[in-house]
Amino acid sequence: MIIDCHCHAGPGDGFTGPWDSGAPLRDYARRAAQAGIRRTVIFAAFHSDYARANAEVARIVAAQPDRWLGFVFVHAARDRGRIGELVRTGVQAHGFVGIKLHRHEANISREVCEAAREHALPVLYDMVGETAQAELLAQEFPDVDFIVPHLGSFADDWRAQRALIDPLVRHANIHADTSGVRRFDILAEAVQRAGPHKLLFGSDGPWLHPGVELAKVRALGLSASDEALVTGGNLLRLTARARRRASLTSASAGWHAGSAAHGR
Repeated sequence: MIIDCHCHAGPGDGFTGPWDSGAPLRDYARRAAQAGIRRTVIFAAFHSDYARANAEVARIVAAQPDRWLGFVFVHAARDRGRIGELVRTGVQAHGFVGIKLHRHEANISREVCEAAREHALPVLYDMVGETAQAELLAQEFPDVDFIVPHLGSFADDWRAQRALIDPLVRHANIHADTSGVRRFDILAEAVQRAGPHKLLFGSDGPWLHPGVELAKVRALGLSASDEALVTGGNLLRLTARARRRASLTSASAGWHAGSAAHGR
């Protein structure tokens, strides 16, 4: 099963560009289906109120739980003091299985990492080129899994992308996604040195075409088993505990609802 680990969804409210105006999924869903992508991790577009934005993502996930997996989006500075609450709501009320944040908004905080540890969630953290942070995070939180989008930095920032490869090799809890990496040779070097178990297929949808991004992974020429890790297996492994908990919570809620309906 092919899983895209990186896609935005729902309305934004900043209107400075597509990233904070809105992320409609109609065209993305059609393109992903054509490319054979069965499931997708979704999280909010940039927003001034992530409690509201996460609730909208939860609505999308609830409508098609077999199609979408939700991550909690947080702002490390603006949400300071309530990150634990936002994450708890995402996990317990919405069945979310990861955390997303972006250094463009604020630097990652200890509060975010501790919430991830408490709920056994991976953290998808866009470092925007500050890949030295991977060393600090790996050392301070060795029991938290971090996924660095774009192999460290979007598009042509080859210095940052190459700099992330060493932490990928040395730290078991540092991973990267493939979205938006334009220099194919660096992507090939990352999978060769760090191994296919450290990379996850991502598209940065709905703005990048998921079929185009998936083609880059297929062009790596990996064995069938290694490609399966990159295109879904690694994401399933990193979210296994959270998905198991979400499944149990959903089953319990369904049982209670059924019991109430029958007067038990």
